Amino acid sequence: MKQSMLFVPTLKDAPKDAEVKSHKLMSRAGLIKQVASGVYTYLPLGYRVIKRIERIIREELDAIDASEMLMPALQPSDLWEESGRWEKYGPELMRLKDRKDRDFCLGPTHEEIVTQAVRDYLNSYKKLPLALYQIQTKFRDEMRPRFGLMRGREFIMKDAYTFTESYEELDVWYKKFTEAYIRIFQRCGLDTKIVSSDVGQIGGDEADEFMVMSEVGEDTITYCRSCSYAANQEHSGLEEGDKCPECGGTIAIAKGIEVGNIFKLGTKYSESMNAKFISKDGKHEPVVMGCYGIGISRTLMASVEQHSKDDSIVWPKEIAPFDVHIIPINIKDDLQREVALKLYADLREKGYEVLLDDREERAGSKFKDADLIGVQYRVIVGKDAKDGKVEFVNRLEDKKELLDLKDLPSHI
Repeated sequence: MKQSMLFVPTLKDAPKDAEVKSHKLMSRAGLIKQVASGVYTYLPLGYRVIKRIERIIREELDAIDASEMLMPALQPSDLWEESGRWEKYGPELMRLKDRKDRDFCLGPTHEEIVTQAVRDYLNSYKKLPLALYQIQTKFRDEMRPRFGLMRGREFIMKDAYTFTESYEELDVWYKKFTEAYIRIFQRCGLDTKIVSSDVGQIGGDEADEFMVMSEVGEDTITYCRSCSYAANQEHSGLEEGDKCPECGGTIAIAKGIEVGNIFKLGTKYSESMNAKFISKDGKHEPVVMGCYGIGISRTLMASVEQHSKDDSIVWPKEIAPFDVHIIPINIKDDLQREVALKLYADLREKGYEVLLDDREERAGSKFKDADLIGVQYRVIVGKDAKDGKVEFVNRLEDKKELLDLKDLPSHI
């Protein structure tokens, strides 16, 4: 895409209410724009990253035979009353009435809706197991929205649900989703820890969280320096220096950002909402359920926290908004313009997503904006173009090379 046509309203200074690095940089880089407290517009650059995260999620969940669907954000109260959560969920539930005075809510999660969607179909063990997922906007009326996309009132989430005939089969799917999540976050360039946690308002029998270690995280994590043990401090009650309950090693404490969570729901919703199947023994049994969430907008925020400096972002390769950023030093120079346009066309033809800075701006302004945009691979077309050479920059490795034009595509 040509940068003159891409809406990227970069800012010299961060908004005054931006407290953490990611909020400051996402605002300055033109990724997001605040509409109200906890409510943001995802501008084109930010939305491109969101779509790349979504693509990774789809690839990994499709690979374990989960089917994508889309459920409504607007949910009737009667389904929440069936599950018993209409009164229990609390003030975070955004409630509203339609013109006929019927109660609805804007979905913070979709256990009731997905159970209603499948309960008439899953009437036999022969139709189990089943795994469904969606990517959709969620709503929670947070008392204190904070830290940009960390805790918002409207956010993008992937939620998935499994339906099995036994707890043993639930364990199999729980492991499948755990392994898929590990691959997803690795591909997104995030270093995560799996942390045992409380089930909270979702409910069920067991839960784990996927945490990105960060000083701005809202959760306190206890983890072992010697083995893989990790738990939310609220769940474990351990302190710095305590002995690990699994190996006897030393417990350390860190802050973490929750980017994913998985729950063994068991029969919490299938019992209350009458989602039952006929077993091999001919008995009516409640379906055993699991629930699996990824905060997509929070994954975006966590990536900026992990992969940025004070004035620049360096996106992990798979979620970068573009693969290559071409910057001609002087777009008015006929040769530089010609070389840049040919590179742009050649790389796009080879399947790369390319951003070409065709603006009539000073080189310094171009480079400052490029640092904020954060593409890992940068091609600078300058005076060396007369000798058939361009500068290639790998920002992740902080490496610069002068390359022949003919060698550039294969080098990338």
